Amino acid sequence: MSESQSLPSKSIGILYDRVRWEEKEIARQLEIRGITPNMVDAKALVLPLDTSRFDHLPQIVLDRCVSYYRGANVASVFESHGIEVINSCRVLNLCGNKLETSQLLAKRGIPTPKTVVAFSAESAMKAIESIGFPCVMKPIVGSWGRQVVPVRDKETAEAFIEMREQNGDSMQSIFYIQEMINRPPRDIRCIAVGHEVVASVYRYAAVDSWKTNVALGGHTEPCKLTSELEETLLRTVETIGAGVLGIDVMERTPDSSDYVVHEVNGTVEFKGAQTSTEHSIAGRIADYLVNPEKEQLSQNQQ
Repeated sequence: MSESQSLPSKSIGILYDRVRWEEKEIARQLEIRGITPNMVDAKALVLPLDTSRFDHLPQIVLDRCVSYYRGANVASVFESHGIEVINSCRVLNLCGNKLETSQLLAKRGIPTPKTVVAFSAESAMKAIESIGFPCVMKPIVGSWGRQVVPVRDKETAEAFIEMREQNGDSMQSIFYIQEMINRPPRDIRCIAVGHEVVASVYRYAAVDSWKTNVALGGHTEPCKLTSELEETLLRTVETIGAGVLGIDVMERTPDSSDYVVHEVNGTVEFKGAQTSTEHSIAGRIADYLVNPEKEQLSQNQQ
């Protein structure tokens, strides 16, 4: 057993609300390293908010909840009771809210699509017109490409604004609008564990779709990690916070020398990426869980 795979002094758990391939593979990789993870069902938890000790729970927990709200709030309670959560509540909140993500990336000078936000149906059209057609309308919270729509003309914009206004959900009255990047027919999904990029793959959309999500029928191919891409990714990690991140990037130029970060995922799925990656992504995550301090020490020594 290598130094990076030595047994931890703390117990390790995986927090979930749905067991997917990723959770099973991370658990399997931990077991290969001699560790039986404590599988914690977030839906079954009853957590006091006083000073009670959580001795029945692991000391290090990987938060893999599909539900952003559930995962972030459980992480908050765990952290208040001294449990180390990866990703932290702060990171999960930043990644879970696209407005927060875009705002922080822009503030730190990391290239992102031009983005505006409006808070009523009346101002939404002004926001869209300030970006210009075509543009992209997204919910500020959501995954798997749900409600992410291309807006190519005023008539389409008015229809989408009306539908969201009639939904009755207050979150639908927040209009998050981005420029549509004239990218190649793909984007890049990158996985960062700690301060290391462990995988980068191209994601291509399914036939007759512009969404590159593998969950919606897209496929992946290997992507070489260039120095320019790696620099952008590591700056993003430093901005959001280290942990286990899925960073989605688009190429603004055909020669792939100009990248924009359009999303950061705090509970990234990587089954599709694994098919185009030589090393085990779950294995890298397992190593990080075994000894996250070692990764931080290595960074401090550079």
